[in-house]
Amino acid sequence: MANVVVVGTQWGDEGKGKIVDWLSERADVVARFQGGHNAGHTLVVGDEVYKLHALPSGVVRGGKLSVIGNGVVLDPWHLIGEIEGIRGQGIEITPETLMIAENVPLILPFHGELDRARESQNSVAKIGTTGRGIGPAYEDKVGRRAIRVADLADDATLELRVDRALVHHNALRAGLGLEAVDRADLLARLREIAPAILEYAAPVWKVLTEARRAGKRILFEGAQGALLDIDFGTYPYVTSSNVIAGQAATGTGIGPGAIDFVLGIVKAYTTRVGEGPFPSELLDEDGQRLGERGHEFGTTTGRKRRCGWFDACLVRQTCATSGVNGISLTKLDVLDGFERLKICTGYELDGERYDYLPTAADRQARCTPVYEEMEGWSESTVGARSWADLPAQAIKYIRRIEELIGCPVAMVSTSPEREDTILVTDPFAD
Repeated sequence: MANVVVVGTQWGDEGKGKIVDWLSERADVVARFQGGHNAGHTLVVGDEVYKLHALPSGVVRGGKLSVIGNGVVLDPWHLIGEIEGIRGQGIEITPETLMIAENVPLILPFHGELDRARESQNSVAKIGTTGRGIGPAYEDKVGRRAIRVADLADDATLELRVDRALVHHNALRAGLGLEAVDRADLLARLREIAPAILEYAAPVWKVLTEARRAGKRILFEGAQGALLDIDFGTYPYVTSSNVIAGQAATGTGIGPGAIDFVLGIVKAYTTRVGEGPFPSELLDEDGQRLGERGHEFGTTTGRKRRCGWFDACLVRQTCATSGVNGISLTKLDVLDGFERLKICTGYELDGERYDYLPTAADRQARCTPVYEEMEGWSESTVGARSWADLPAQAIKYIRRIEELIGCPVAMVSTSPEREDTILVTDPFAD
């Protein structure tokens, strides 16, 4: 059976939640493979709206196993709060429907404190983090001082791990003018939360391997977007994990041969939250109009998103680094009523043309977009469920995007409603 990876191909906020929810109905397992609760997915199911941050999108669908893979960093207190919130909306979550990899690193209170202190005291160049401790938690993971889910099961090990972490963090905190971490309070809080987390702990790599052998369909869910990837994004204005499709294997413990189809989620225009380069950004009425019509405010932070024309150059690049087989084009309806549309096809820098975004941050910041212009459409695309429902110019716009990014459209989303989707290629087809 086909296994599908869903990744964002821009700076996040592409509408992955709806697409993952749409696909999860046909999947047996939904596995989250990177990021933390800095990401936010909004799902609309009937009249109910679910806002998820740490939980995989599959939890809102009955009969599915949802998995938090080892590539995720997890705030245990946030997770339990999110579980209770979803239960309050009528969704039952049990160890039979949710599993957490035993080797998931934990986000602890001092991670968030460090994150916020660094950002507030950084007078050189703010990164624009959410302040939730994701970056410091990943630092501890690669620094081999993380406290992982499995450590909660043994008190002696837990104390050893806490002591190792505090040697590092208390020195950092002193330099930032923060008080030392209260060891006894931290241990008490971890011991209190441990039973609630350990209830869901499992050898996820083994569970997924057995699911694959049994012919189960696995949907791998990414957070954020490829342009925020720690290696291939607009560094240093990126997240602290690998976001591209290859991380689906590393972040769950299943081999890369298990991936059969990579679906890239692409917004019909471009948005970005926070700092960093954005060549096609619009600071005019068109940019304001995109933001208002697209309701462009972050699910997690509520911050207003920066808006701009579709950047085919960037999406072509991220489709290559993630090995995208087909894209899902979202929020096409936001472009309804624009008389003229522009697509960025490349950049100019120091008198030269580029068909990719240069790696160096200073060069990225100085790139100016090269546009081609197209006629827009006046008709509504809201709720379209077939090509016949789309205006001719909207179809031309989609086809031109396919040509410029070198990747076919597999799906088109025309509203937040899950059924308002045009299916061109079934990612789960064998």
